Amino acid sequence: MSELNSMTGFARTEGAEGSHIWSWEVKSVNGKGLDMRCRMPHGFDELEQAARAMVSKRFKRGNFNLALSLSLEQDGVQYRINRGLLEQLITAAKEFEAGDNVFDPPRIDNLLGVRGVVEQADSLANEAEMKALKSTILGNFGEAIDALAEMRAEEGGRMKTVLEAHLKNIGELCAAAKETAEAQPEATKQKFSAQISELLGAEPSLSEDRIHQETAILITKSDVREELDRLEAHLQAADALLEDGDGVGRKLDFLCQEFNREANTLCSKAADVELSRIGLELKAVVEQFREQVQNIE
Repeated sequence: MSELNSMTGFARTEGAEGSHIWSWEVKSVNGKGLDMRCRMPHGFDELEQAARAMVSKRFKRGNFNLALSLSLEQDGVQYRINRGLLEQLITAAKEFEAGDNVFDPPRIDNLLGVRGVVEQADSLANEAEMKALKSTILGNFGEAIDALAEMRAEEGGRMKTVLEAHLKNIGELCAAAKETAEAQPEATKQKFSAQISELLGAEPSLSEDRIHQETAILITKSDVREELDRLEAHLQAADALLEDGDGVGRKLDFLCQEFNREANTLCSKAADVELSRIGLELKAVVEQFREQVQNIE
């Protein structure tokens, strides 16, 4: 038996190595499939593909947001000048100065303030150290998705209890509907006979056999035994899926449609107020069940 998992969860992990400090934030919400949005700092874009692969291997459904934040301790912060960009700006400034302009040309301190001219330099000395750092950060991401999976499983356990309560309620309503429906044929016959007698008064022109025939037709049209049998079968299937637990959200969602279909038919066939009431209550519980199912992986 596998766990029932929710698609909602959040996890945050932090790490540090040398002067580098980072944090991962991973969030998931319900979704029809598996979808991911990633945000990586400059120079660490290659981690996105590996992170996506780790999520795809671990989860089946959900909309995921993966975010890596990275900073340097102030003591370890170094800066470098992007000389190529600076030279382009200086050339543009000289052209600006040579033209017929009424504005003063920008000064060097203004040019240094242009985004991208002064960059935060990486404190790692070589490529091997950078590779090791990225491997450590990716390992820390593994801890984040472990925590996320644990949270989704805990939420799934709570949701399972709620779903089981809804299924129990549906079963009780089906039993009540069955009991009410057993008395429906006789009630239909009496109702039809009373209507015929009222219409024809003291001189009925329809024979007793004809009344029985018409009543039989009405009873057939209002027979809800098939709907109740299918509802019982759907209940058994839903119970089995909750016990299975592994990636059953789509199947439960399909069963919700079937539950609702049978409940609608039950309401349309109901020949008395009590059965109609039960049918409407059944529809309400099925909708509550469906709302919860939308968040099952």
